[in-house]
Amino acid sequence: MSVIALEGMRFFAYHGVYDEERILGGEYIVDVFIQTNTGAAAATDDIYKTVNYETVYTICDFEMKKPSDLIENVIERIMHKI
Repeated sequence: MSVIALEGMRFFAYHGVYDEERILGGEYIVDVFIQTNTGAAAATDDIYKTVNYETVYTICDFEMKKPSDLIENVIERIMHKI
């Protein structure tokens, strides 16, 4: 097993329960760690046999753009999409 990590992804988003949070927004730093078998990708040099970093980043970016009351909700959406 290998760990594929995307660390320090920065997003400006409008999450929060309070009006001020939704109006002013805030900076969020997202780290994603994915445990996966990378043997086939390593043996074949085939990107389609591993986790595509760009896809993971795009999922995070898309979900961070959708305002939520709780950051836990955003995390759950990101996990399910990945």
